[in-house]
Amino acid sequence: MFHSNNMQLAIRIPTSPAQDSTQYMQVDQSDSSCVVRNDMQNGGFAHAEYIFNFSKKLQEDLQTFGMKIKQHEDNIKFLKTQKSKLDESILDLQGKYHHSSGTPVAENEIHSHPQSDEETMQQIMQQEKSAAGIICKLSAHHSIQAYNIMLTKDVLGIVARLGKVDDDNLSRLLSEYLGMETMLAIVCRTYEGVKALEIYDKEGCINKSFGIHGLGASIGRNLDGRFLVICLEHLRPYVGDFIANDPQRRLDLIKPRLPNGECPPGFLGFAVNMIDIDSMHIFCLAANGYGLRETLFYSLFSRLQVYKTRADMLQALPCISDGALSLDGGIIKATGVFCLGNQEDVQLRFPKASMKSSLPENYIESARQIKELKWKKEKMIEDIKREHALLDNSKLNFDRKKAEFLKFLAESSSYAAQQQLSAKPERLTPR
Repeated sequence: MFHSNNMQLAIRIPTSPAQDSTQYMQVDQSDSSCVVRNDMQNGGFAHAEYIFNFSKKLQEDLQTFGMKIKQHEDNIKFLKTQKSKLDESILDLQGKYHHSSGTPVAENEIHSHPQSDEETMQQIMQQEKSAAGIICKLSAHHSIQAYNIMLTKDVLGIVARLGKVDDDNLSRLLSEYLGMETMLAIVCRTYEGVKALEIYDKEGCINKSFGIHGLGASIGRNLDGRFLVICLEHLRPYVGDFIANDPQRRLDLIKPRLPNGECPPGFLGFAVNMIDIDSMHIFCLAANGYGLRETLFYSLFSRLQVYKTRADMLQALPCISDGALSLDGGIIKATGVFCLGNQEDVQLRFPKASMKSSLPENYIESARQIKELKWKKEKMIEDIKREHALLDNSKLNFDRKKAEFLKFLAESSSYAAQQQLSAKPERLTPR
């Protein structure tokens, strides 16, 4: 006979398929054996055995579907990690010969040819009352330069001439971002060079007979107003890794990531890596052994991000920490600081790199690698879509099997209750 305290079928039912596959619906076999014994006493052994075996089969089916779900989730996670690595590799390779034709430009951009180094120098020399104009005048006339060798021996050059940019639109944007004052800044290797440019009398006033003020007066260019001088040895340099096998020694900066782990759409790279530097300025330029990229340009641009469009840039706002710009004219100077209005017609900008210096030695090989990586990325995206479809199918099968199990448990409980009710008159009959 069935007794109420023995009618228990303890089967654990998971609330979702995300639970550990080892924890799916364990049947309490000791309690089930009570059901079997009581059923056997009532002549219901066959039906009790059927309940036990079928519930065990449903449990095993659910466990199988749970393991498939976990397998597909692990596969998707792995494939997304590999896709992110491919994205980074593509961006790094593209940085070696960035900005092909067809990139977006500002709507109001004035169409003009890229500026050459000679044209950049002429633009600087037109700033007649600037320190940069005097330095360029000095370098153009070797006799004056020899006379003032002690004054300028530590001067490396002017910011606008120390970097080159292949794309004229990007050159305009970077130059506008820095501003005229910074583009005209004089760059010195050491602080001794900075001190040589300006001499003070005992009262702390500028002695305009010496330094760059005296030099300007001697060539008919009186220096007016303030000017910036950048000292390389006093800059805090970048101390991370460099992109492997890159002759330009671009910085291996961490790519921005959205909350889902993906790189923001339209992200092209970091501005500091989009400057081409003459080979003589790449290695051991400063007294501390660093080159121009990790000192001067890292100080000027830091982790300034470059995007294809303004919409891409604004969508990536959560990932932007040190400013950003877009090829269609958008500029974010710093976190929360937006530049609005029309793009300026920037006359002084970085010159275009020569064909010889703009293309790395392994240009063709890099192009082939990018094409191959993009093909792998497309295949991986298809694999991710396929895994998502398999995951959805496994979850659907799990839910169906779970519903079947719950229905079976309800019917089994109803059967047990009927057996218990039919046994009650037998217990009440006196001996």
